[in-house]
Amino acid sequence: MAEWIEPRHLVTLEAVVRLGSFAAAAEEVGYTQSAVSQQIAELERRAGLRVIERRPVRPTAAGRVLLEAQGSVRTAMTRAAAELAALDAGLAGAVRLSAFVSAAGSIVPPALARFRATHPRVDVTLNQHETQAGYQGLLRGDLDLAVTFDYDRYPQPEPPGVHRTLIGRDPVLVALPTRHPLAQRPSLSLAELADEAWIGTPVTGAQLDLLAELARSTGFTSRLAFEGDDFRTVLGLVAHGLGIALLPALALTGPVNGIVARPITEEPLVRFLYSCRVDTSRVPTIVARLETCLAATAGDLPASG
Repeated sequence: MAEWIEPRHLVTLEAVVRLGSFAAAAEEVGYTQSAVSQQIAELERRAGLRVIERRPVRPTAAGRVLLEAQGSVRTAMTRAAAELAALDAGLAGAVRLSAFVSAAGSIVPPALARFRATHPRVDVTLNQHETQAGYQGLLRGDLDLAVTFDYDRYPQPEPPGVHRTLIGRDPVLVALPTRHPLAQRPSLSLAELADEAWIGTPVTGAQLDLLAELARSTGFTSRLAFEGDDFRTVLGLVAHGLGIALLPALALTGPVNGIVARPITEEPLVRFLYSCRVDTSRVPTIVARLETCLAATAGDLPASG
């Protein structure tokens, strides 16, 4: 029978697997590499099974069982910490916020300005994280709030333990170079777009299949693929006439030279915007108020209506 597993050993195991290195895990958790190796060896002794394959570093079946347990423990402790913080109604402290790239450049700055005007004693840390990384940060206890998204046609439910609130709707538009023959149209039909040179992105490229389905066309194939999460690169590609692209309206809120953006007439696509926190019965006052500022700012943006 396996002996009692110490939580600190599970924390070390999670760091080793996530970082893929004993040395990197040692630096993160504040131990020597030798101490990390000893903890993993002790964990394996108590479990009675090998938990990590060393080369390359990856969890065994037993390791995955323990990682799942570690995740549950950490989520429970995160929720407890949030509950305890909520018992303190003070208006000072710190809030750790994350947002995906286009929200970080559009929704977040005015929301933080609004928040700081009434909460000058609160320090805010902002990180850029895409949706899944934001959820993981919340459940690990590394974040207090995260701005996330999904699409109406591709819903991605939040994981257990996360409370998600809809704060805005961000329409998906077609971005074209200003010299494109269709650039002067107020809106564009799918039939007109099927054979265009599309620029596929990790975020919106999958929607080309949806467009083909809606238009009952064999078109809508990507002729130039971009791998990255910064829409400014895609805007540059469009502006230089290398193709057209599907982009959320929030990616077009700043000055964009050489580009126009038009809605799709037949069946608009929408990106939903959310504020997320750990699901607890009590919410720290400063977290709740920053969440309110994010919702108000998202509601103010014409792109989110």
